[in-house]
Amino acid sequence: MSDLSGQDRFEQRQEELAKARRTQSILFSVVFVLLFAVSCEVGEASLPVFIEGLPNLASYFSDLTPMIRMNHIGEDVAEWYWGIGKWLKLLWDTILMAFLGTFLGTIMAFLLCFPASANLMPLKPVYFITRRITEFARAVPELVYAMIFVFSFGIGPFPGILAIAIHTAGALGKLFSEVNENLDDKAIEGVRASGGNWFEVIRFAVVPQVLPNFTSYTLLRFEINVRAASVIGFVGAGGIGQELMFVIRQFVYTDISAIVLMIILTVIAIDLTCESLRHRLIGKEAL
Repeated sequence: MSDLSGQDRFEQRQEELAKARRTQSILFSVVFVLLFAVSCEVGEASLPVFIEGLPNLASYFSDLTPMIRMNHIGEDVAEWYWGIGKWLKLLWDTILMAFLGTFLGTIMAFLLCFPASANLMPLKPVYFITRRITEFARAVPELVYAMIFVFSFGIGPFPGILAIAIHTAGALGKLFSEVNENLDDKAIEGVRASGGNWFEVIRFAVVPQVLPNFTSYTLLRFEINVRAASVIGFVGAGGIGQELMFVIRQFVYTDISAIVLMIILTVIAIDLTCESLRHRLIGKEAL
């Protein structure tokens, strides 16, 4: 028989667990420090270089800032935004690229997410393949897709739309499948018990539950895609990004700041609109 009482064994076990936690914490700290050091080395992160470059950064922002005089503010702003007509058209093209890319990507994600859900797809090979498809689609950045499609289809908005659509399909396919895997199984069991096939289970038991979350994620993705559509224009995929890249290469500093400010204000407006719509959806779902 053991000489230790129940209390002694409990305290001994607590001490062992505390020691194990301390060991794990030390190991985690060591690994974190090593990773941080390696990251700084690979990324060439240097505080002296950063401090030395701050004046250049300030000088660059100074060049971006237009001369606005209070007694000639209208004339100065008009001169700053001399290309407002052309820029607004390109910005509208960017928004439409993001919208169409999000729309096409959402359709693909919707079709992929059900076979990519472990609780809905009994065929393991189908589940495995669809999961890998969504991973591949979102693993490659939109900019890389855009470069490939520009090379294939030429300069213009079409390659940008394709790039956004594919990446959106991968990202939303992952999010949609996770929503599916967290839904209530009672409705699924009810449809199955009544003799419903796989498609009827999806139609009547799954979609009504997940549709509000799907819509919320789609709106969030649209916000992201507006920003992405501005960037992929750098490789000739159309929109305001193509014009921004042109003025950056030409060192037309005031045009750079004018276009960037337009993009920022547009993204803020879209973010606020989509956020309001998401909150309405969440509120309705809560009721």
